Amino acid sequence: MARPLDDEETRRFLASGTRTGKLAWVTKSGRPAVTPVWFVVDERADGFDIVFNTAKASGKAKAFARDPRVSLVVDEEHPPYGLVKLDGVVELSDEPESRRAFATRIGGRYMGPDRAEEFGLRNGGDDEWLVRLRPERVTAVTDITG
Repeated sequence: MARPLDDEETRRFLASGTRTGKLAWVTKSGRPAVTPVWFVVDERADGFDIVFNTAKASGKAKAFARDPRVSLVVDEEHPPYGLVKLDGVVELSDEPESRRAFATRIGGRYMGPDRAEEFGLRNGGDDEWLVRLRPERVTAVTDITG
């Protein structure tokens, strides 16, 4: 039977391995859209944020400027299966040092430490936003198949 994850377990689940997030938002036409994103968990005193980069010219960046509400699902694709769903709002930042530092962390997570700098340069440039998702509602479960 499915078991809820506590806050600590939720953070570990999100930070584990190279799971991608499936990010959902609403397009200008009102249609839902979903795309995978690479991300890292950023701890703060009263919780955590999910941080990722996106191109300033992307449809999702334009959508975020119109309506910052999003959902992100991160799942475990093997038995006993699990997932974390985060509903919240995003903030866009153009601060160069943070943008590059997070892009490097994210690159290291998904491509390994030997390629972190390469991906930090690639995904942390002036044509990218740093996106910070602040969860307002968290659903987190494991052992879905019991």
